[in-house]
Amino acid sequence: MAAEPLPGAQAPAAEGEPLHAVPPLPPAAPDGDDLAAILEDLRERGLHRRMRVVTGPQGSRVVLDGRPVLLLCSNNYLGLADHPRVREAAADAAMRWGAGAGASRLVSGTMTVHRRLEEALAAFKRTEAAVLFGSGYLANLGVVGALARAGQVVFSDELNHASIIDGCRLARADVFVYDHRDVEHLAWGLRKHDGRGGVIVTDSVFSMDGDVAPLEEIVALARRHGLRTVVDEAHGTGCLGPGGRGAVAEAGLDGEVDVVIGTLGKALGAYGAFAACSARMREYLVNSARSLIFSTALPPPAAAGALAALELLVERPAMAATLQANAAWLRDELAREGFEVAGSSTQIVPLVVGDAALAMRMCEEAIQHGVFAQAIRPPTVAPGTSRLRLAVMATHTRDELRQAARTLGRAALRAGFRPGAGLPVAAAQPPGHPDERVPEPL
Repeated sequence: MAAEPLPGAQAPAAEGEPLHAVPPLPPAAPDGDDLAAILEDLRERGLHRRMRVVTGPQGSRVVLDGRPVLLLCSNNYLGLADHPRVREAAADAAMRWGAGAGASRLVSGTMTVHRRLEEALAAFKRTEAAVLFGSGYLANLGVVGALARAGQVVFSDELNHASIIDGCRLARADVFVYDHRDVEHLAWGLRKHDGRGGVIVTDSVFSMDGDVAPLEEIVALARRHGLRTVVDEAHGTGCLGPGGRGAVAEAGLDGEVDVVIGTLGKALGAYGAFAACSARMREYLVNSARSLIFSTALPPPAAAGALAALELLVERPAMAATLQANAAWLRDELAREGFEVAGSSTQIVPLVVGDAALAMRMCEEAIQHGVFAQAIRPPTVAPGTSRLRLAVMATHTRDELRQAARTLGRAALRAGFRPGAGLPVAAAQPPGHPDERVPEPL
C-alpha cells in the first residue's frame, strides 16, 4: 500500500490559499416556534419528509403503508437481508452470544464473532486486516478523523457521502473539495498544496448518481504526491468487481488503497461497517479512531448475519454479475420509456426531474400503481436536481423491471413530467462544494 508511515503534522497553509472550507455546523438548535415555521416551509417547498412503514422483510416486494409494491429503492442489492441462511445465522448468534456486545471494542465488547468476521472480510478484500465499526457513518468519521492531522489537507470529491463530509468537519486538517470525478482539478489542488501531507478520500460508487470514481487516476496521483487514499465502497462491495469484491478490485488496485471502507448494511444485508487495510493501519485505527473507541461494538446477531451473507457471496460470486445485468436491463427499459439514464453505470439509476414537488408527485403516482421509487430532494441533492433514485436488486426479475419502467413512465406523465426532458445526472450536477447538500442515510 502507499505511504506506509503514519501521518505527521506539517506546516500550515499559507494565508489566502484556495482551500474549500467545509461548512460549519448550525450555531444552535431552533426553538419550538422556529421548528413549526421550518416544518411548514419544508411542506410548502415540497421538501418535507416522513417515514413510511414497510411490513415484512426487505425483499424485492414489500407491503408499504398497507399497499403491496415492488421495492425499487432498497440498498439490499443482493437480496440477502431476508435470505434464510442470513436470518438463521443472526438468530443463532442471538441465542449463543446475546442481543448486544455490552461495551465498546476496547472495553469488553470484542467477541469471537467480531474477530471471525474481520478475518473473513480481510480475506475477501485481500488485505492484511480489517476492523469493524458500528456503521458506515461511524467508519468514515473515524477513519478520516484519524488520518487527517492538523496542518495537512483532505482532498475530497464534492459528491462524497455526508459521513465523509462530516469526517472532514471533525478532522483538524484543511479540506480541498475537488469537482466531481475531475482528476485535473484534483491534480491542480495537489500541486497547490504539495508537501503538506494528507489523504485523498472518495466514494467508489456515488450513492445518488450511480457513477464510479476514477480510482486508477486517483491512486496514481496519491502515489506521486506521497498521500494516503481512502475509498468508501459502501455501494461497491458485493456489487462490482470480480466476485463482488468492489470497484477497487475491478480497477485492479488490490493492495494499492490504504483504507477500503465497506458497509455490512447494503449488499451484505446486515448492519455495521468495516475498514480493510494493513495490519499496521488496523492497529493505528484501533488506537486513534474515536468513533470506534467510544462506540458500543456491533451486536453479535448483526455480525453473524453479515458473516453468513459474506460466505454466500463467496460461494456464489455470480450474484454481483446478476445485479449488474439487472441494472443494465432496467436502464434499457427506462430508455425505451424516454428517460435519460446515461449518467449511471451501476445498480443505482437516478431519474432526474429537477423540481422537488414534481419528484414527490411522481413518487406518489408510482406508489399508487405498485412501484416504490423514492424521491430524493434537496438538501440531499443540489437544488434543481431532484430525482427518483432507483436501486436495483439481484432478486428482481426482468418482467418486474420491465413493468416498473412502464409504470414510472406513466407516473411521470401523470405528474407533469415528460421523460426525456431531464438531464443525464452527470450533466445535472453544478460545480462547487455541496455546502448545504447532506445525503440522506441509506
